[in-house]
Amino acid sequence: MLVTNETIYTTDKSNKKIKVTREFAATLKQVWRAWTEAQLLDQWWAPKPWKAQTKSMDFREGGRWMYYMEGPDGSRHYCRADYETIVPNKSYTGLDAFCDENGNIDNSFPRMHWSGVFTESGKGTKVEIVITFPSLEDMEKIIEMGFREGFAAAHTNLDELLAK
Repeated sequence: MLVTNETIYTTDKSNKKIKVTREFAATLKQVWRAWTEAQLLDQWWAPKPWKAQTKSMDFREGGRWMYYMEGPDGSRHYCRADYETIVPNKSYTGLDAFCDENGNIDNSFPRMHWSGVFTESGKGTKVEIVITFPSLEDMEKIIEMGFREGFAAAHTNLDELLAK
């Protein structure tokens, strides 16, 4: 399976959305597992030299993933994803937020709605993520924080994991 390993970003300012498209040289089942199982997410989710560490994960409708990203200096940034809908091996939706170590949402950062769709492609598996923001300012804040660069770096980590 040959893919370009390019993460493609499309911004829709009028609807406050970022669409992220990426193909991975792996089966749908492998890619789905990498996005939905804590032990696999921890191996790729954070851009190097950062590391992701799951505190708890309950991947089901109404469930939650609590994790933190730890920097090389030992600093930790906590996040949570609250799952809304899940269609196994096809899609999921949920709300993502920065939080404290107890899962209390940090309202100084925007809460983002994620919609992920996973489909087989001629090259492997295509993942399309649409992230919707409460406001254009919130979307721009996340982009300025390095979202594009960080997510692309994490996708490179996922390529490495899937190649094993």
